[in-house]
Amino acid sequence: MELPHFKYHPNPVATGSVKASADECACCGQSRGYIYTASFYTSRDTRGPFCPWCIADGTAAAKFEGSFNDTYPLESASVPAGVLEEVECRTPGYASWQQEVWLAHCRDACEFHGDAPASELHALQGEELTEVLQDNMIELEYWQHILEGYVPGGNPCVFKFVCRHCDSKRYSVDMT
Repeated sequence: MELPHFKYHPNPVATGSVKASADECACCGQSRGYIYTASFYTSRDTRGPFCPWCIADGTAAAKFEGSFNDTYPLESASVPAGVLEEVECRTPGYASWQQEVWLAHCRDACEFHGDAPASELHALQGEELTEVLQDNMIELEYWQHILEGYVPGGNPCVFKFVCRHCDSKRYSVDMT
């Protein structure tokens, strides 16, 4: 069975937010071969994970009055309301050490691509590097320290986002 398409999280299996599983979905009760593994914010008891289909059509968020992602960073970037709703209620989130931060560019939410490859981070320089440091409020010396021991999936982690309009790469640093 083909997974639903998520505009802002194009490969949730590769990022680890969705995994193969025979578990039943807490929303629709079906076992569809995949299950969501990241956060869902609600005060209600969901009694288990959701399938990607109940995320994609908004059923899970509506039924359990919750959200998959915090949209505050997107609201601060003046992203349109329809995009906010899609990221919050119909897009798989991702596991992070702290609160996830969904990045925006060109007045739209960016696509989430998971942990940034170390080689890509080491190659950053000039304006691109300056922007990463400023966006994450990190000094160059500390960035160099991060890169010395950086391993995708480790601590700290650097998440990669890509603008859907101009292909600009954006990075969010997360650590304990």
